[in-house]
Amino acid sequence: MPSTSCVPSWDVHRLPAADGRVFLVTGGSAGIGYFVAEQLSATGATVVLGCRDPARAEAATASIRTRVPGARVRAVRLDLADLASLDAAVESLGEDRLDAVVHNAGVALDDPPRRVTRDGHELMFGTNHLGHFALTRSLMPLLSAAPAARVVTMGSFAAKSERLDLDDLQSRTDYRPQRTYGRSKLAQMYFGVELDRRLRAAGSTVASVVVHPGGALDSLTPSRPPFHVRSAGARWASAPAALLLQGKHAGARPAVRAVLDPAVCGGELWGPRVFGLRGEPRREPVWNHLADPDVAARLWDTSRDLTGTQDLTTDQGVSAK
Repeated sequence: MPSTSCVPSWDVHRLPAADGRVFLVTGGSAGIGYFVAEQLSATGATVVLGCRDPARAEAATASIRTRVPGARVRAVRLDLADLASLDAAVESLGEDRLDAVVHNAGVALDDPPRRVTRDGHELMFGTNHLGHFALTRSLMPLLSAAPAARVVTMGSFAAKSERLDLDDLQSRTDYRPQRTYGRSKLAQMYFGVELDRRLRAAGSTVASVVVHPGGALDSLTPSRPPFHVRSAGARWASAPAALLLQGKHAGARPAVRAVLDPAVCGGELWGPRVFGLRGEPRREPVWNHLADPDVAARLWDTSRDLTGTQDLTTDQGVSAK
């Protein structure tokens, strides 16, 4: 179980300096991932955006440089739906250590039909969970080389009401896009909790933290042209929603705190303060179903088999049970 600590005050508008540190944000060219990258760039750290689309990555880095003068930001091509490409993507980072990775990238489909990755896995489960599972294995040497690295997994509030079907993780027999998405995010969160347990058992200096953004809407998100422009009409129409929900810039804050705040410990869950939907980031109890070690262990073993990875400890993986 994660240790308890006295959590000091945290100002989302006055982040601590992180000069000399290196952070990777998957899916950093849009949505919550973009704002995670923008906020981390303001700390003086080197921020690398892992993106599938080079044009979107270029637009995102240009936007960050405009808003954060002197930002040390760049992008690498990263396709989580192509497991064979991940080692090369990590090599292209060109770094000898990594202080944190934010597992943010994700696919959300609204309608059938069921789609698959290059490796034949259901697209949302394969990208959101299996891709990050395999990427962590590739990144472990760089993470282990940092003095106190963190793996921050971006879950979803939608996963709170879901439960995994361990006999149908890839939704072959019953595919419903919204449920499949929620379960893929739940699998990610199980991975983040189980990863920390195994890292602690192995005596690793790397910690794993799980976060979620609460209710983060485009209509409540400030404009970042050219990839997101909020009209005046959308701003007025979304005003009632702001009582309970928030924009993606605010949804990024739990992940940013998990990267930067030394008071955040491995194995913890962080989300927005108000009903888990909006507000400043705070620690919340790990959801009961996320604390089930049997489900986590079975998911881990299945994920290892599906990705063809060795057990992820130290710079060789995290195999300890």
